[in-house]
Amino acid sequence: MSALQKRNQLDEAARLRTEGRPEEARERLLALTAEYPDDAEVAYRTAWIHDVLGLESEAVPYYERALAHPELASEDRRGALLGLGSTYRILGRYGQAVETLRRGVEEFPGDGSLRVFLAMALYNTDEHHEAMRLLLELTAATSQDPHVQGYRLAIENYAKDLDETV
Repeated sequence: MSALQKRNQLDEAARLRTEGRPEEARERLLALTAEYPDDAEVAYRTAWIHDVLGLESEAVPYYERALAHPELASEDRRGALLGLGSTYRILGRYGQAVETLRRGVEEFPGDGSLRVFLAMALYNTDEHHEAMRLLLELTAATSQDPHVQGYRLAIENYAKDLDETV
């Protein structure tokens, strides 16, 4: 199969998914994976469709395969780190979730969704202080609520140590 044919197959799988036919998209992507077992984009999209279908355990090896390739496009890498971290969390693999999502936050510090999912995984590992810190910092930085913005400096200060008293 040529690069153009592969691209057309990936586009067709995306179309099927958006049309509400994820099982058909999965079939296409599994066929592509068989033909291109070392292709990072194919692995990422295959992982993603498994997540969409609620097949989280089956998604993991595809996410891991995608992330093992340095040629994975930046936006796909961001999505794969978020997807894998979230998938580990939902499977109860909390330590791996934290590790993966921390890596995501380090690589993509401007992505608030990675910090939110990291906070959830930290909650699951009883690291409540760090989870709250992340969420408070994100809220202070991104909220459009004028009342929150009015207290932004206080929220940022309290985020550093919620247990501090005077």
